[in-house]
Amino acid sequence: MAKITEKELELIKTQQEKLKVVLNDIGILEAQKHGLLHEIGNINSAIEEHKVELEKKYGAIQVDIETGEYTEIEKPEETETETEE
Repeated sequence: MAKITEKELELIKTQQEKLKVVLNDIGILEAQKHGLLHEIGNINSAIEEHKVELEKKYGAIQVDIETGEYTEIEKPEETETETEE
């Protein structure tokens, strides 16, 4: 049976090992990405809970995160329809 040279075989083995390492690194990064995306979800949930608490205490407000000052958000008034028959 015919064979490739030892040098060619070593090159193939080296390339395959590099590919294996890179694919493994991608898997690790994807797992880290998944964990970070989950953490984003947790942070967003905590933010929403805090917004609800602030709204209960102060009403609808817009907070300046640099100073802590807030302004009230005016809710649009509901208008009655004029389609009485």
